[in-house]
Amino acid sequence: MKKMFKLSLIMLLAFSVVLAGCGKKKEETNASGGESSGTAKSGVKIGLVTDVGGVNDKSFNQSAWEALDALKKDKGIDAQYLQSKSKEEYVTNLNKYVKGKYDLTWGIGFDLGEDMKTVADQNPDAHLAIIDATVDAPNVRSVTFAEHEGSFLVGVVAGMMTKSGKVGFVGGSEIPVIKRFEAGFKAGVKAANPNAEIKINYTGAFDKPDQGKAAAATMYNDGVDIIFHASGATGTGVFNEAIARNKAGGSKVWVIGVDKDQSLEFGDDVTLTSMVKGVTTAVDKVTREVIDGNFKGGSETLGLKDNAVGLPETSSKNVPADVLKKVDEFKKKIIDGEIKVPEE
Repeated sequence: MKKMFKLSLIMLLAFSVVLAGCGKKKEETNASGGESSGTAKSGVKIGLVTDVGGVNDKSFNQSAWEALDALKKDKGIDAQYLQSKSKEEYVTNLNKYVKGKYDLTWGIGFDLGEDMKTVADQNPDAHLAIIDATVDAPNVRSVTFAEHEGSFLVGVVAGMMTKSGKVGFVGGSEIPVIKRFEAGFKAGVKAANPNAEIKINYTGAFDKPDQGKAAAATMYNDGVDIIFHASGATGTGVFNEAIARNKAGGSKVWVIGVDKDQSLEFGDDVTLTSMVKGVTTAVDKVTREVIDGNFKGGSETLGLKDNAVGLPETSSKNVPADVLKKVDEFKKKIIDGEIKVPEE
């Protein structure tokens, strides 16, 4: 009996050692960031409100959300978004995050400017930020871009590469930010090709692909072979019209994308280049300031000198080296102040 007791005791001790070892192994797996450890949470809550273009507009709303989505993975923040179906929802959507005590509430797009001002004044302790508009409130960070500078450069590309001598611009609503796109594009085209004809069409909407398609069809029918769009999701229709025409044969037509490198979405066969805007970089930068506890209100405008607007690296797929060289020459002159690009 005594012998059996000693044997049982030895087995119990051995089993305990095994259990301790397994527990230690599991603890080490968690500490090393294994699957069972989960993602560390920062405790920071960020809300984003889109304009009517929506978060999948293939343009600046999507760029903004991609920045927050990346920070969810990198920093473990709680990031949420609300898609506004109409302008009447802007205040309600902004207030959802402000009243929910989010650490920062983003508004994406010029159209949210007035409503963000209202919400900011009513909630002075809240932190807000906006893209493409300047809101005069101490608790709002406003980030705008020198779109006219980058648009000048894609205008140079269009002016040098048009075969028909006709290029087009399709805009969304006639608001200051889109007028900057138009003004810069026209100036760039004329700088490179004074004889080029430029056709302009404003659809009045950033969420109507059918209107973009119709506008593009009219321009292509008139002999335009390159269209630069600054129309959010409406621009999807511009691309669709160009894709359909190229598949059908006939004269080759191109689209110049906006905000993002849109060749990644629509392909190199139709995307000549894009006027990329650093929305993702700006949203990442300001949000990190909130995470680090360094948020400050105020406004800033980012342009060529900040590498915040311009052509993507993929441009070399369709734009010849001599054209890109000319683009670089104009870029330097703009940064050095030799060329003042018009804003309207």
